[in-house]
Order: sequence, then C-alpha cells, then structure tokens
Amino acid sequence: MLIKRKSIEKEESSRPAASAPAAKPARKPKYAPVTLSEFDGVRYLHFGTEWVQGAMRIRKPNWLELEYAQQMMAWMLWLEQPRRIAQLGLGTAALTKFCYTTFPDAQVTAIELNPSVITICETMFKLPPNDARLQVLEMDALDFVNDKANVDTLDALQVDLYDATARGPVLDTPEFYQACNACLSDDGVMTINLFGDHPSYARNLKAIRFAFAQVICLPQVHDGNVVAIAFKRARPVDMEALTARAAQIVAETKLPAKSWVKGIAAK
Repeated sequence: MLIKRKSIEKEESSRPAASAPAAKPARKPKYAPVTLSEFDGVRYLHFGTEWVQGAMRIRKPNWLELEYAQQMMAWMLWLEQPRRIAQLGLGTAALTKFCYTTFPDAQVTAIELNPSVITICETMFKLPPNDARLQVLEMDALDFVNDKANVDTLDALQVDLYDATARGPVLDTPEFYQACNACLSDDGVMTINLFGDHPSYARNLKAIRFAFAQVICLPQVHDGNVVAIAFKRARPVDMEALTARAAQIVAETKLPAKSWVKGIAAK
C-alpha cells in the first residue's frame, strides 16, 4: 500500500510521532515496527511512519475500504470463477479476506515476509485462520514466484509489495515479473499497486510490459496509486462485454467496477 493518512483524514493530528528508543547497532530490528491508528471508524496499519499499509472499516471487516484495493480486484472483469488466487504482501489482509469470502470455491494464498504483520492481521484485522481454502504463508514473495510448484497454477495474482520507506515496490525487476507471469495459468491476470508520482513507476511499468503480453493501467487514485492490470496473453478490449461484466460485479459485490471500465475506456 502507498498512500498517506493526509489523503484519507480531513485533519492531521498535530502530535509528533513518538520516538523509538535508540538501539545498539548490532541489534537493529529486521523489520520496521508495526503500528496502528484509527480514524472515523477505520483502522489503519503503518510500519512506524505516516504511510498507510492498509485499512479496515471496523464495522465491515471484509469490505475493501480503500479505492486502490478495490481496483486491485479489476481482474474480475475477465475472470468470473477463479480457482486459485494469490496475494503478495498481506497488508491488512483486505484483499485476502475479500477473495476468501467472495469466491467460496477458490484457493486463496497470501505471502508475507514479516511475521508481525501476520500476527496483527489475525488479532486486529479479522484475518481468519488457515483452512482447506486459505493459506497465509510467512515467506519471501520472490521465493514463492520462483517455486516451480507454482508454475501455471494461478488465475489471479495481486502484488502489493511496499516497505515502510515507500520508495517503490520492494521487488521490481523484469526477472521478478517474468516469474509472476510463469505462475499464471493461460488466462491468468496480475494486478499490481504502483506509485505513479515516483521514479519507480516508469521502471516497474517497463519491466511489467517486458514480462507480460498486455498491460492496462487504471487512473491514478489517492496520493499517487496506480493499479496496473497485466495479462499473460493479449486479448481484445471488448468494451461492451466489460460493461456488462461490470454491472454484474456491482450487483454481486458492490465494488465500483463501472468506474474501472470508464478508466480503461479513457486510456
């Protein structure tokens, strides 16, 4: 996730952030601290900075609260009944929970390197326990996409890999995106959260276009989030079919799928 609280809240708190106690050089923490905030009924996850890593409306824990997260589901315009869905970067488990509840016949896998993020999602963001359909794995996303066992297995892949510094996706090489492509089935689709107002955007988009047959970017939201949709195989953009499918998505899930189609048409 890559937005600032100031783009969500109407008023920023004027209180300075608490200073972490000085650590000895040899005992630096491996991960940034996982911190929480709440505003207007929404709970936010941070990595010790003002950058928001995800959000959950407390009264609607399975809803996708943030617009960029809703756009990450744009693969639904082409895939109605995915069999296996994977999420790289757990965040607040928003996408994981939404996929798990929306597609009861699908296998849902989430990959997260930081064990503290998994724990906070279980305790504060209503992440259900692993079961026959849900797997939340503590591992490196690069190891997951390079695992030969995952080749040709995913119908939908969602990539949202940011750290506390918000300098662009943690994994951004052509080789990484080629490995993502290899994990997809023939009709597979990847969505990825990029930061449009950052030098990393052009580099990532070039690498994605190198690895995938077709790439479509949705309009920018929040403080610069741009969701790219990447296809394993190129396909015609049938606006009539997409419009009909968007209406179906709105009726079934209340996601703003019609705005996705408008964004695609505007490109």
